[in-house]
Amino acid sequence: MSTSRTPIPFSRESLEQVLKRRFFFAPAFEIYGGVSGLYDYGPPGCALQANIMDTWRKHFILEEDMLEVDCTMLTPHEVLKTSGHVDKFADWMCRDLKTGEIFRADHLVEEVLEARLKGDKAARGVAINEGEEEDADKKKRKKKVKEIKSIKLDDEVVKEYENVLAQIDGYSGSQLGELMTKYKINNPATDGPLELPIEFNLMFETAIGPSGQLKGFLRPETAQGQFLNFSKLLDCNNEKMPFASASIGKSFRNEISPRAGLLRVREFLMAEIEHYVDPDNKSHSRFDEIKDLKLKFLPKGVQESGSNELTEKSLGEAVSSGMVDNETLGYFLARIYSFLIKIGVDPSRLRFRQHMSNEMAHYAADCWDAELHTSYGWIECVGCADRSAYDLSVHSARTNEKLVVRQPLPEPVLVEKYEVNIAKKKFGPKFRKDAGTVENWLLARTQCELEDLCKELNENNKIVFKIDSIPNSIELDTEFVKIEKVKRTEHIREFTPNVIEPSFGIGRILYSIFEHQFWARPEDKDRTVLSLPPLVAPTKVLLVPLSSNAELQPIVKKISAFLRKEQVPFKVDDSSASIGKRYARNDELGTPFGITIDFDSVKDESVTLRDRDSTKQVRGSLEDIVEAIKDIAYNNVSWTDGTSKLTPFDSQSEA
Repeated sequence: MSTSRTPIPFSRESLEQVLKRRFFFAPAFEIYGGVSGLYDYGPPGCALQANIMDTWRKHFILEEDMLEVDCTMLTPHEVLKTSGHVDKFADWMCRDLKTGEIFRADHLVEEVLEARLKGDKAARGVAINEGEEEDADKKKRKKKVKEIKSIKLDDEVVKEYENVLAQIDGYSGSQLGELMTKYKINNPATDGPLELPIEFNLMFETAIGPSGQLKGFLRPETAQGQFLNFSKLLDCNNEKMPFASASIGKSFRNEISPRAGLLRVREFLMAEIEHYVDPDNKSHSRFDEIKDLKLKFLPKGVQESGSNELTEKSLGEAVSSGMVDNETLGYFLARIYSFLIKIGVDPSRLRFRQHMSNEMAHYAADCWDAELHTSYGWIECVGCADRSAYDLSVHSARTNEKLVVRQPLPEPVLVEKYEVNIAKKKFGPKFRKDAGTVENWLLARTQCELEDLCKELNENNKIVFKIDSIPNSIELDTEFVKIEKVKRTEHIREFTPNVIEPSFGIGRILYSIFEHQFWARPEDKDRTVLSLPPLVAPTKVLLVPLSSNAELQPIVKKISAFLRKEQVPFKVDDSSASIGKRYARNDELGTPFGITIDFDSVKDESVTLRDRDSTKQVRGSLEDIVEAIKDIAYNNVSWTDGTSKLTPFDSQSEA
């Protein structure tokens, strides 16, 4: 659709007023004072989210032939202990020693250093970039901000700050504490001292059942349910590899200090894909279709040098150079990009940032985040990671269930493997009731783990290890266990798949689209427009009778019935407001088309079609108008091509 965007600067306050007034979303429990990080979606917000998810299903599940599952949100402690979430799913928080106010440490360091850099720019008379205005939370700390703005920084300090900010996602708790001490970072509101960062687990804990003995959590992601059902999914796919599962559902994270609206919340919708691939062959059969697509990358080496300079190159170049680890990962980066553009993301405000070495999970082969630029800065909205075989391996080891693929070999092969030989008769007297647990632990070790244990046994004549369910460490010598490398002829290849995981935060994407598609008419900055793509717009058509004259009502009913039959979402606005005001309030709702019904419509059933962004109008029969709407909304046809059979119409005043 054609647009005539205005150079009027973006105003977050104006956008938030529109979103609140039109009830896209609002704080939950608002009449009780609300709870930070929890939001309710209103009618247009629900419709927009549903349309985005419908597009996601078609773009990924249908086009990529994925297997969708819907898993429970309640998750037993044991599952998340095995996955590592109980021990490692945490952020760093610090507390004001006097007031008790709590801050998330990395966000605090980032906020204070950015404020100081803006203060330095102000002192030097350098213009602050559009979108760098303080958000509501920062405005509450005016006293400190004003103090900061009077400070001019040394050039070396500016470079230091910029270097820290480029690597802010990669710092550990102790490193954040060192930064807070070095740069004298206190409570921005009171300048009161803060304790050093401590870990805070982000999961909501609960008890399952009336006894309270079965400890559980609200899931922090949808992935674990997919991993635990791997064998069933492989069977659904007739044992063929590679394949993918997908899940859409609510997840929960007990954020330390949620702010920035939908960008940081405690309950949110996720859409996740787990693509299972042979670890020895991570090529993708459709990679050639996307290899020439150019994306903007921020590689880890650039960030670690203290820079944020983007590299633009094709996915073919990115994979062949080793910057992106493999074809399957590169293929999904392309699919993520095309999905985001389809639903309204501005491509000039989209980048792919690679996780830095100290930020990457220990098991991950590679990880990239699709980040969208908003007035809050660059926001991670989609993660795309090669998780290696970690998840399936740890759940298999914990449960002693084989989560593997078995494939016949074309010819028998001779392989060398580490094997465990256990003196079972001696295990019973030594470990009693725990004998089976220790035996299962040893038999569930991976080849890499067995190699390490074999080396330890040869060097020390014993191995020492810990099992969660047994309080004391286990010590075994060669009298109880032997670990040796043996040669065997195999007719079946058995392997644990690697997993490529694209993970979408739907609320963050939705808010970013609001910012990317919000603008004002050049002739009146108060006439704002939300240029949502017709594909995902909550309502496609506004029916506008020119007046409340009774003669127009039969044709309004007839057009309404026709739109229902054609399954085109619409609303009727037959209020007494001027036609301009009626269109203006629906421009704020993102409604892409308007059908004006006038007295000529009564005579020949012709109507006028209005384009939201350009306000251009064309006229034609109802059938031709609806055909144009469906082509533009659902078939990716341009306004020019979609309305080529219709007659241009000189629009009446929209005053």
